[in-house]
Amino acid sequence: MAEPELIVDFFGVYLLYNINPKFKGRTYIGYTRDPNRRLMQHNRGTWAGGAYRTSNRGPWKMVMIIHGFPNNISALRFEWAWQNPNKTIRLQHLNLKKVPRKESDFQFKLRVLSEMLKVGPWCRLPLTIRWLENEYFEEFQPERKPPDHMKVCHGPVKSRNLKPSKDTASSPIRAKCGLCFTYSNAKEQLTCMNSNCDLVVHITCLADKFLPPGEYIPIEGYCPKCKMKLKWGDLIRKMKGCYETTTRTSEELEEQNSDDDIVCTQDRQFVDNHSWFLDCNEDL
Repeated sequence: MAEPELIVDFFGVYLLYNINPKFKGRTYIGYTRDPNRRLMQHNRGTWAGGAYRTSNRGPWKMVMIIHGFPNNISALRFEWAWQNPNKTIRLQHLNLKKVPRKESDFQFKLRVLSEMLKVGPWCRLPLTIRWLENEYFEEFQPERKPPDHMKVCHGPVKSRNLKPSKDTASSPIRAKCGLCFTYSNAKEQLTCMNSNCDLVVHITCLADKFLPPGEYIPIEGYCPKCKMKLKWGDLIRKMKGCYETTTRTSEELEEQNSDDDIVCTQDRQFVDNHSWFLDCNEDL
């Protein structure tokens, strides 16, 4: 089995598929910061933290997950819209009704996903569409392919809680921005993907250079120094790579997981209660 890819600052929205002969073909959409732990919860039941709708109906398989969201609210908004395609204002221009006898629930969810990835604000995010179970893989139709800056990949994934390394936190490296020529510390810096280029810039300065008029999330642009074409998502991932994973005891991980559950529940309740407002305000 392939080695799981380690993702930092993980915010994912997943699709479950039911393989129980009694409920086979049913699907469930959810949000998580730890996909492996979340799948175990669903298959163990509500007593282990699983959702009421999946309890005592397993086993479930997590067949795909979308990750690369900048924060939990962004991921929860995506989850809500994927669950409620006929309610979100982002998809009102489409007739997203299930086709009787021609389309399974699973295929319907994939069709909705393909449409969501083509509308704002999600069409500008550096998202990754990851297939966790290859036997359920389906190619996107040519007219429904995700934007070019989004990755479609296969294989397992695992998340890690991160914090700034001791060296970075205690003595941030200062460098002069190549665009505004003022100094910045390590937390504010982006560097070029070209190993032979020594560009260092503020994240906000390069974002302003990459942004087309009327947009607020960069997608790609050219390095101001070496002129290499750069994808914004790759730059952000490289910046986050400057932080190290921390090894924690089982007690610390359990405490962190409990905190994540509380935060996730509170944030999901906020999204449920303010879904229309969040759907109209892209900046949140």
